[in-house]
Amino acid sequence: MILSATEPNQIDILIVDDTPVNLRLLADMLEERHYNVRKALNGNMALLATDKKLPHLILLDVNMPDMDGYQVCQQLKKSEKTRHVPVIFISALDQARDKIKAFQVGGVDYVTKPFAVEEVLARINHQLELQRLTNDLRDRNQELEEALMKLKFTQAQLIQKEKMSSLAELVSGVAHQINNPISFIYSNLEPANEYIDSLLNVINFYQKHDPDSLQNAENPLQELDFEFLESDLRDLMQSMYHGADRIRSIVLTLQKFSHLDESDIKWLGINQEIESTLTLIQYDLESRNIQPIKWVKNYGNIPNIMGCPRDLNQVFLNLFNNAIEAIEDAQETIEPTVWIETKLADEHHVHIAIENNGVEISEEMRSQIFDPFFTTKLGRNSQGLGLAISHQIVVEQHGGRLTCESLPGDHTAFIIELPIKGKIEDSSRDNDREV
Repeated sequence: MILSATEPNQIDILIVDDTPVNLRLLADMLEERHYNVRKALNGNMALLATDKKLPHLILLDVNMPDMDGYQVCQQLKKSEKTRHVPVIFISALDQARDKIKAFQVGGVDYVTKPFAVEEVLARINHQLELQRLTNDLRDRNQELEEALMKLKFTQAQLIQKEKMSSLAELVSGVAHQINNPISFIYSNLEPANEYIDSLLNVINFYQKHDPDSLQNAENPLQELDFEFLESDLRDLMQSMYHGADRIRSIVLTLQKFSHLDESDIKWLGINQEIESTLTLIQYDLESRNIQPIKWVKNYGNIPNIMGCPRDLNQVFLNLFNNAIEAIEDAQETIEPTVWIETKLADEHHVHIAIENNGVEISEEMRSQIFDPFFTTKLGRNSQGLGLAISHQIVVEQHGGRLTCESLPGDHTAFIIELPIKGKIEDSSRDNDREV
Protein backbone atom coordinates (compact mmCIF):
# COMPACT_ATOMS: atom_id res chain seq x y z
CA MET A 1 0.00 0.00 0.00
CA ILE A 2 1.35 3.43 -1.00
CA LEU A 3 0.01 6.67 0.48
CA SER A 4 -0.11 9.99 -1.32
CA ALA A 5 -1.21 13.44 -0.17
CA THR A 6 -0.78 17.05 -1.22
CA GLU A 7 -1.88 19.15 1.79
CA PRO A 8 -0.03 19.12 5.17
CA ASN A 9 -3.20 18.25 7.08
CA GLN A 10 -3.50 15.16 4.92
CA ILE A 11 0.02 13.99 5.71
CA ASP A 12 0.66 11.58 8.58
CA ILE A 13 4.17 11.60 10.12
CA LEU A 14 5.35 9.09 12.73
CA ILE A 15 8.09 10.24 15.15
CA VAL A 16 10.08 7.51 16.92
CA ASP A 17 12.34 8.59 19.83
CA ASP A 18 12.86 7.23 23.34
CA THR A 19 13.35 10.76 24.75
CA PRO A 20 9.98 12.46 25.49
CA VAL A 21 11.52 15.94 25.18
CA ASN A 22 12.71 15.23 21.66
CA LEU A 23 9.33 13.75 20.76
CA ARG A 24 7.49 16.81 22.05
CA LEU A 25 9.87 19.23 20.29
CA LEU A 26 9.52 17.55 16.89
CA ALA A 27 5.77 17.06 17.31
CA ASP A 28 5.16 20.72 18.19
CA MET A 29 7.29 21.83 15.25
CA LEU A 30 5.32 19.68 12.76
CA GLU A 31 1.89 20.31 14.24
CA GLU A 32 2.47 24.05 13.89
CA ARG A 33 2.78 23.36 10.13
CA HIS A 34 -0.53 21.38 10.28
CA TYR A 35 0.97 17.91 9.81
CA ASN A 36 -0.78 14.98 11.49
CA VAL A 37 1.71 13.61 14.02
CA ARG A 38 1.88 10.28 15.84
CA LYS A 39 4.52 9.36 18.42
CA ALA A 40 6.28 6.16 19.50
CA LEU A 41 8.75 5.78 22.39
CA ASN A 42 10.48 2.62 21.12
CA GLY A 43 10.94 0.37 18.12
CA ASN A 44 8.19 -2.13 18.93
CA MET A 45 5.64 0.66 19.37
CA ALA A 46 6.77 2.12 16.05
CA LEU A 47 6.24 -1.19 14.21
CA LEU A 48 2.79 -1.63 15.79
CA ALA A 49 1.79 1.94 14.94
CA THR A 50 2.98 1.53 11.34
CA ASP A 51 1.14 -1.75 10.91
CA LYS A 52 -2.07 -0.24 12.28
CA LYS A 53 -1.94 2.85 10.08
CA LEU A 54 0.58 3.50 7.37
CA PRO A 55 2.32 6.91 7.71
CA HIS A 56 3.57 9.02 4.84
CA LEU A 57 6.98 9.47 6.49
CA ILE A 58 8.90 8.32 9.59
CA LEU A 59 11.39 10.36 11.68
CA LEU A 60 13.50 7.73 13.44
CA ASP A 61 16.05 8.00 16.25
CA VAL A 62 19.03 5.61 16.22
CA ASN A 63 19.87 5.06 19.89
CA MET A 64 16.91 3.33 21.54
CA PRO A 65 16.67 0.45 24.05
CA ASP A 66 15.83 -3.14 22.97
CA MET A 67 15.65 -2.30 19.26
CA ASP A 68 17.71 0.52 17.76
CA GLY A 69 16.67 2.62 14.80
CA TYR A 70 18.68 0.56 12.30
CA GLN A 71 16.84 -2.61 13.32
CA VAL A 72 13.46 -0.85 13.14
CA CYS A 73 14.25 0.38 9.63
CA GLN A 74 15.34 -3.11 8.54
CA GLN A 75 12.02 -4.56 9.78
CA LEU A 76 10.08 -1.88 7.91
CA LYS A 77 11.92 -2.56 4.66
CA LYS A 78 11.29 -6.31 4.88
CA SER A 79 7.52 -5.82 4.77
CA GLU A 80 5.82 -5.28 1.41
CA LYS A 81 3.30 -3.08 3.20
CA THR A 82 5.82 -0.63 4.74
CA ARG A 83 8.89 -0.89 2.51
CA HIS A 84 7.98 2.21 0.47
CA VAL A 85 7.56 4.52 3.50
CA PRO A 86 10.53 6.96 3.57
CA VAL A 87 12.57 6.94 6.78
CA ILE A 88 14.63 9.97 7.88
CA PHE A 89 17.08 9.23 10.69
CA ILE A 90 17.54 11.95 13.37
CA SER A 91 20.43 11.19 15.72
CA ALA A 92 23.20 12.71 17.79
CA LEU A 93 25.59 10.25 16.13
CA ASP A 94 27.52 12.20 13.52
CA GLN A 95 30.21 9.77 12.41
CA ALA A 96 30.37 8.89 8.72
CA ARG A 97 29.97 5.18 9.48
CA ASP A 98 26.69 5.90 11.32
CA LYS A 99 25.29 7.77 8.33
CA ILE A 100 26.49 5.09 5.90
CA LYS A 101 24.78 2.37 7.95
CA ALA A 102 21.55 4.41 7.98
CA PHE A 103 21.50 4.47 4.20
CA GLN A 104 22.49 0.80 3.98
CA VAL A 105 19.45 -0.31 6.03
CA GLY A 106 17.08 1.73 3.84
CA GLY A 107 17.01 5.28 5.21
CA VAL A 108 16.49 8.09 2.72
CA ASP A 109 18.11 10.91 4.75
CA TYR A 110 20.08 11.58 7.93
CA VAL A 111 19.82 14.65 10.21
CA THR A 112 22.24 15.14 13.12
CA LYS A 113 21.29 16.59 16.50
CA PRO A 114 21.15 19.36 17.45
CA PHE A 115 19.24 20.22 14.32
CA ALA A 116 17.87 23.42 12.78
CA VAL A 117 14.10 23.47 12.45
CA GLU A 118 14.16 24.82 8.90
CA GLU A 119 16.63 22.13 7.85
CA VAL A 120 14.40 19.35 9.16
CA LEU A 121 11.34 20.86 7.50
CA ALA A 122 13.19 21.24 4.20
CA ARG A 123 14.32 17.61 4.27
CA ILE A 124 10.81 16.43 5.16
CA ASN A 125 9.26 18.46 2.34
CA HIS A 126 11.91 17.18 -0.06
CA GLN A 127 11.16 13.54 0.78
CA LEU A 128 7.41 14.04 0.66
CA GLU A 129 7.70 15.63 -2.78
CA LEU A 130 9.93 12.77 -3.95
CA GLN A 131 7.39 10.31 -2.61
CA ARG A 132 4.54 12.13 -4.39
CA LEU A 133 6.42 12.12 -7.69
CA THR A 134 7.39 8.47 -7.25
CA ASN A 135 3.78 7.51 -6.49
CA ASP A 136 2.53 9.47 -9.49
CA LEU A 137 5.07 7.75 -11.71
CA ARG A 138 4.19 4.34 -10.25
CA ASP A 139 0.47 5.02 -10.77
CA ARG A 140 1.06 6.09 -14.35
CA ASN A 141 3.20 3.04 -15.01
CA GLN A 142 0.44 0.83 -13.60
CA GLU A 143 -2.16 2.59 -15.74
CA LEU A 144 0.05 2.15 -18.81
CA GLU A 145 0.59 -1.53 -18.00
CA GLU A 146 -3.15 -2.05 -17.54
CA ALA A 147 -3.89 -0.18 -20.77
CA LEU A 148 -1.25 -2.23 -22.60
CA MET A 149 -2.71 -5.44 -21.17
CA LYS A 150 -6.22 -4.42 -22.30
CA LEU A 151 -4.88 -3.49 -25.73
CA LYS A 152 -3.07 -6.82 -26.07
CA PHE A 153 -6.14 -8.73 -24.92
CA THR A 154 -8.43 -6.81 -27.27
CA GLN A 155 -6.01 -7.45 -30.11
CA ALA A 156 -5.82 -11.14 -29.18
CA GLN A 157 -9.63 -11.29 -29.03
CA LEU A 158 -9.90 -9.77 -32.49
CA ILE A 159 -7.31 -12.21 -33.84
CA GLN A 160 -9.06 -15.14 -32.14
CA LYS A 161 -12.46 -13.96 -33.40
CA GLU A 162 -11.06 -13.65 -36.90
CA LYS A 163 -9.47 -17.09 -36.60
CA MET A 164 -12.75 -18.61 -35.42
CA SER A 165 -14.65 -16.80 -38.17
CA SER A 166 -12.13 -18.02 -40.76
CA LEU A 167 -12.32 -21.51 -39.27
CA ALA A 168 -16.12 -21.42 -39.42
CA GLU A 169 -15.97 -20.31 -43.05
CA LEU A 170 -13.40 -22.99 -43.86
CA VAL A 171 -15.36 -25.68 -42.02
CA SER A 172 -18.60 -24.62 -43.68
CA GLY A 173 -16.95 -24.48 -47.10
CA VAL A 174 -15.30 -27.87 -46.70
CA ALA A 175 -18.54 -29.37 -45.39
CA HIS A 176 -20.46 -27.94 -48.35
CA GLN A 177 -17.88 -29.21 -50.87
CA ILE A 178 -17.88 -32.67 -49.31
CA ASN A 179 -21.60 -32.82 -48.77
CA ASN A 180 -22.60 -32.78 -52.45
CA PRO A 181 -20.41 -35.68 -53.67
CA ILE A 182 -20.87 -37.75 -50.52
CA SER A 183 -24.65 -37.29 -50.73
CA PHE A 184 -24.49 -38.50 -54.33
CA ILE A 185 -22.39 -41.52 -53.33
CA TYR A 186 -24.54 -42.30 -50.28
CA SER A 187 -27.81 -42.07 -52.18
CA ASN A 188 -26.50 -44.37 -54.93
CA LEU A 189 -25.06 -47.04 -52.63
CA GLU A 190 -28.45 -48.59 -51.98
CA PRO A 191 -29.46 -49.00 -55.66
CA ALA A 192 -25.88 -50.15 -56.44
CA ASN A 193 -26.26 -52.80 -53.73
CA GLU A 194 -29.60 -53.87 -55.24
CA TYR A 195 -28.01 -54.17 -58.71
CA ILE A 196 -25.18 -56.28 -57.27
CA ASP A 197 -27.70 -58.52 -55.51
CA SER A 198 -29.57 -58.94 -58.80
CA LEU A 199 -26.40 -59.87 -60.69
CA LEU A 200 -25.31 -62.30 -58.00
CA ASN A 201 -28.77 -63.89 -58.05
CA VAL A 202 -28.48 -64.33 -61.83
CA ILE A 203 -25.07 -65.99 -61.46
CA ASN A 204 -26.39 -68.27 -58.70
CA PHE A 205 -29.35 -69.20 -60.85
CA TYR A 206 -27.02 -69.91 -63.77
CA GLN A 207 -24.78 -72.12 -61.60
CA LYS A 208 -27.75 -74.02 -60.23
CA HIS A 209 -29.51 -74.74 -63.54
CA ASP A 210 -26.55 -75.11 -65.92
CA PRO A 211 -23.66 -76.58 -63.86
CA ASP A 212 -22.08 -78.26 -66.93
CA SER A 213 -21.24 -74.91 -68.46
CA LEU A 214 -18.91 -74.23 -65.51
CA GLN A 215 -16.57 -76.86 -66.96
CA ASN A 216 -16.10 -74.74 -70.06
CA ALA A 217 -12.56 -73.32 -70.04
CA GLU A 218 -13.83 -70.03 -71.48
CA ASN A 219 -16.22 -69.47 -68.57
CA PRO A 220 -14.73 -66.58 -66.45
CA LEU A 221 -16.13 -68.16 -63.26
CA GLN A 222 -13.52 -70.88 -63.64
CA GLU A 223 -10.80 -68.44 -62.61
CA LEU A 224 -12.73 -66.97 -59.69
CA ASP A 225 -13.43 -68.10 -56.16
CA PHE A 226 -17.05 -67.12 -56.55
CA GLU A 227 -18.10 -67.91 -53.01
CA PHE A 228 -15.33 -65.67 -51.62
CA LEU A 229 -16.07 -62.95 -54.18
CA GLU A 230 -19.77 -62.94 -53.31
CA SER A 231 -19.12 -62.77 -49.54
CA ASP A 232 -16.36 -60.17 -49.82
CA LEU A 233 -18.36 -58.00 -52.21
CA ARG A 234 -21.27 -57.84 -49.77
CA ASP A 235 -18.84 -56.95 -46.95
CA LEU A 236 -17.21 -54.33 -49.17
CA MET A 237 -20.54 -52.68 -49.97
CA GLN A 238 -21.46 -52.69 -46.28
CA SER A 239 -18.11 -51.04 -45.41
CA MET A 240 -18.64 -48.41 -48.11
CA TYR A 241 -22.11 -47.76 -46.72
CA HIS A 242 -20.77 -47.30 -43.17
CA GLY A 243 -17.87 -45.14 -44.41
CA ALA A 244 -20.16 -42.86 -46.40
CA ASP A 245 -22.53 -42.64 -43.42
CA ARG A 246 -19.62 -41.63 -41.16
CA ILE A 247 -18.54 -38.92 -43.62
CA ARG A 248 -22.11 -37.60 -43.71
CA SER A 249 -22.13 -37.57 -39.90
CA ILE A 250 -18.85 -35.63 -39.78
CA VAL A 251 -20.12 -33.13 -42.37
CA LEU A 252 -23.31 -32.64 -40.34
CA THR A 253 -21.24 -32.07 -37.20
CA LEU A 254 -19.06 -29.50 -38.97
CA GLN A 255 -22.14 -27.67 -40.22
CA LYS A 256 -23.71 -27.66 -36.76
CA PHE A 257 -20.48 -26.47 -35.14
CA SER A 258 -19.85 -23.61 -37.58
CA HIS A 259 -23.40 -22.10 -37.59
CA LEU A 260 -22.07 -19.88 -40.35
CA ASP A 261 -25.37 -19.29 -42.12
CA GLU A 262 -27.31 -18.53 -38.96
CA SER A 263 -27.85 -15.31 -37.01
CA ASP A 264 -25.38 -14.49 -34.27
CA ILE A 265 -27.99 -14.51 -31.51
CA LYS A 266 -30.70 -17.16 -31.51
CA TRP A 267 -32.49 -19.70 -29.36
CA LEU A 268 -30.22 -22.73 -29.04
CA GLY A 269 -30.14 -26.08 -27.29
CA ILE A 270 -27.18 -26.34 -24.93
CA ASN A 271 -27.19 -30.15 -24.91
CA GLN A 272 -27.14 -30.28 -28.72
CA GLU A 273 -24.32 -27.69 -28.98
CA ILE A 274 -22.22 -29.58 -26.42
CA GLU A 275 -22.84 -32.83 -28.26
CA SER A 276 -21.80 -31.42 -31.65
CA THR A 277 -18.64 -29.93 -30.15
CA LEU A 278 -17.88 -33.18 -28.35
CA THR A 279 -18.32 -35.14 -31.58
CA LEU A 280 -15.77 -32.87 -33.25
CA ILE A 281 -13.38 -33.36 -30.30
CA GLN A 282 -13.71 -37.14 -30.50
CA TYR A 283 -12.88 -37.17 -34.21
CA ASP A 284 -9.74 -35.18 -33.36
CA LEU A 285 -8.81 -37.56 -30.52
CA GLU A 286 -9.10 -40.54 -32.85
CA SER A 287 -6.82 -38.90 -35.42
CA ARG A 288 -4.21 -38.06 -32.74
CA ASN A 289 -4.16 -41.57 -31.26
CA ILE A 290 -4.64 -40.23 -27.71
CA GLN A 291 -5.40 -42.50 -24.76
CA PRO A 292 -9.14 -43.24 -24.74
CA ILE A 293 -11.17 -40.93 -22.52
CA LYS A 294 -14.38 -41.96 -20.82
CA TRP A 295 -17.11 -39.36 -21.33
CA VAL A 296 -19.83 -39.45 -18.68
CA LYS A 297 -22.82 -37.40 -19.86
CA ASN A 298 -25.64 -36.32 -17.60
CA TYR A 299 -27.78 -34.08 -19.77
CA GLY A 300 -30.72 -32.58 -17.93
CA ASN A 301 -34.07 -31.59 -19.37
CA ILE A 302 -33.27 -27.90 -19.85
CA PRO A 303 -34.94 -25.29 -22.07
CA ASN A 304 -33.34 -23.58 -25.04
CA ILE A 305 -31.47 -20.38 -24.20
CA MET A 306 -30.82 -17.15 -26.07
CA GLY A 307 -27.19 -16.89 -27.13
CA CYS A 308 -24.55 -17.01 -29.84
CA PRO A 309 -23.97 -20.68 -30.77
CA ARG A 310 -20.62 -20.13 -32.51
CA ASP A 311 -19.14 -18.32 -29.51
CA LEU A 312 -20.55 -20.77 -26.95
CA ASN A 313 -19.19 -23.68 -29.02
CA GLN A 314 -15.80 -21.99 -28.79
CA VAL A 315 -16.18 -21.97 -24.99
CA PHE A 316 -17.09 -25.67 -24.92
CA LEU A 317 -14.21 -26.46 -27.28
CA ASN A 318 -11.75 -24.58 -25.04
CA LEU A 319 -12.99 -26.29 -21.87
CA PHE A 320 -12.93 -29.77 -23.45
CA ASN A 321 -9.38 -29.20 -24.74
CA ASN A 322 -8.36 -27.93 -21.30
CA ALA A 323 -9.76 -31.11 -19.69
CA ILE A 324 -7.99 -33.34 -22.22
CA GLU A 325 -4.65 -31.61 -21.66
CA ALA A 326 -5.06 -31.88 -17.87
CA ILE A 327 -5.66 -35.63 -18.28
CA GLU A 328 -2.64 -35.98 -20.59
CA ASP A 329 -0.46 -34.22 -18.00
CA ALA A 330 -1.59 -36.48 -15.15
CA GLN A 331 1.17 -38.82 -13.97
CA GLU A 332 -1.02 -41.23 -12.01
CA THR A 333 -2.52 -44.36 -13.49
CA ILE A 334 -6.20 -43.47 -13.68
CA GLU A 335 -9.16 -44.05 -15.92
CA PRO A 336 -9.20 -40.75 -17.86
CA THR A 337 -12.70 -39.37 -17.43
CA VAL A 338 -14.58 -36.20 -18.27
CA TRP A 339 -17.98 -35.64 -16.67
CA ILE A 340 -20.50 -33.37 -18.38
CA GLU A 341 -23.61 -32.21 -16.55
CA THR A 342 -26.37 -29.83 -17.57
CA LYS A 343 -29.35 -28.83 -15.44
CA LEU A 344 -31.45 -25.88 -14.37
CA ALA A 345 -29.64 -23.69 -11.85
CA ASP A 346 -32.89 -21.84 -11.11
CA GLU A 347 -35.92 -20.71 -13.09
CA HIS A 348 -33.85 -18.14 -15.00
CA HIS A 349 -30.51 -19.91 -15.53
CA VAL A 350 -28.98 -23.14 -16.84
CA HIS A 351 -26.01 -24.84 -15.18
CA ILE A 352 -23.22 -26.57 -17.15
CA ALA A 353 -20.36 -28.42 -15.45
CA ILE A 354 -17.32 -29.93 -17.20
CA GLU A 355 -15.25 -31.95 -14.72
CA ASN A 356 -12.07 -33.97 -15.22
CA ASN A 357 -9.74 -36.15 -13.14
CA GLY A 358 -6.52 -34.85 -14.67
CA VAL A 359 -3.89 -32.62 -13.07
CA GLU A 360 -5.44 -30.55 -10.28
CA ILE A 361 -5.28 -26.75 -10.55
CA SER A 362 -3.94 -25.12 -7.39
CA GLU A 363 -5.90 -22.42 -5.55
CA GLU A 364 -3.29 -19.82 -6.55
CA MET A 365 -3.62 -20.75 -10.22
CA ARG A 366 -7.42 -20.81 -10.02
CA SER A 367 -7.33 -17.18 -8.88
CA GLN A 368 -5.49 -16.20 -12.08
CA ILE A 369 -6.73 -18.78 -14.56
CA PHE A 370 -9.08 -16.41 -16.40
CA ASP A 371 -6.49 -13.61 -16.63
CA PRO A 372 -5.33 -12.83 -20.18
CA PHE A 373 -2.00 -14.44 -21.11
CA PHE A 374 -1.88 -16.56 -17.94
CA THR A 375 -1.20 -20.20 -18.77
CA THR A 376 -0.59 -23.39 -16.81
CA LYS A 377 0.45 -25.23 -19.98
CA LEU A 378 4.21 -24.95 -19.61
CA GLY A 379 6.04 -26.40 -22.57
CA ARG A 380 2.95 -26.17 -24.78
CA ASN A 381 2.35 -23.65 -27.52
CA SER A 382 -0.21 -21.72 -25.49
CA GLN A 383 -0.83 -17.97 -25.31
CA GLY A 384 -3.03 -18.22 -22.24
CA LEU A 385 -6.05 -16.84 -24.10
CA GLY A 386 -8.50 -19.75 -24.31
CA LEU A 387 -9.93 -19.45 -20.80
CA ALA A 388 -9.74 -15.65 -20.78
CA ILE A 389 -11.74 -15.45 -24.01
CA SER A 390 -14.15 -18.11 -22.70
CA HIS A 391 -14.69 -15.99 -19.59
CA GLN A 392 -15.32 -12.91 -21.72
CA ILE A 393 -17.86 -14.78 -23.89
CA VAL A 394 -19.75 -16.22 -20.91
CA VAL A 395 -19.63 -13.23 -18.55
CA GLU A 396 -19.50 -10.09 -20.68
CA GLN A 397 -21.22 -11.28 -23.84
CA HIS A 398 -23.88 -13.58 -22.35
CA GLY A 399 -24.24 -12.14 -18.84
CA GLY A 400 -23.41 -15.47 -17.21
CA ARG A 401 -20.75 -16.86 -14.87
CA LEU A 402 -17.71 -19.03 -15.41
CA THR A 403 -15.81 -20.39 -12.41
CA CYS A 404 -13.14 -22.99 -11.77
CA GLU A 405 -13.55 -25.24 -8.73
CA SER A 406 -11.52 -27.96 -7.04
CA LEU A 407 -13.58 -31.03 -6.17
CA PRO A 408 -12.90 -34.11 -3.99
CA GLY A 409 -10.59 -36.68 -5.52
CA ASP A 410 -8.29 -34.03 -7.04
CA HIS A 411 -10.90 -33.31 -9.69
CA THR A 412 -11.23 -29.93 -11.40
CA ALA A 413 -14.51 -28.55 -12.70
CA PHE A 414 -15.42 -25.55 -14.81
CA ILE A 415 -18.91 -24.33 -13.96
CA ILE A 416 -20.94 -22.21 -16.38
CA GLU A 417 -24.22 -20.50 -15.58
CA LEU A 418 -26.08 -18.86 -18.47
CA PRO A 419 -29.29 -16.81 -18.40
CA ILE A 420 -32.07 -18.47 -20.35
CA LYS A 421 -33.40 -15.24 -21.88
CA GLY A 422 -30.02 -13.66 -22.54
CA LYS A 423 -28.05 -10.83 -20.99
CA ILE A 424 -30.57 -8.04 -21.55
CA GLU A 425 -33.30 -9.64 -19.44
CA ASP A 426 -30.98 -10.77 -16.66
CA SER A 427 -31.16 -7.71 -14.40
CA SER A 428 -33.66 -9.40 -12.06
CA ARG A 429 -30.98 -11.90 -11.03
CA ASP A 430 -28.82 -9.20 -9.46
CA ASN A 431 -31.64 -8.28 -7.07
CA ASP A 432 -32.38 -11.87 -6.08
CA ARG A 433 -28.91 -13.27 -5.74
CA GLU A 434 -25.51 -12.05 -4.65
CA VAL A 435 -22.73 -11.91 -7.21
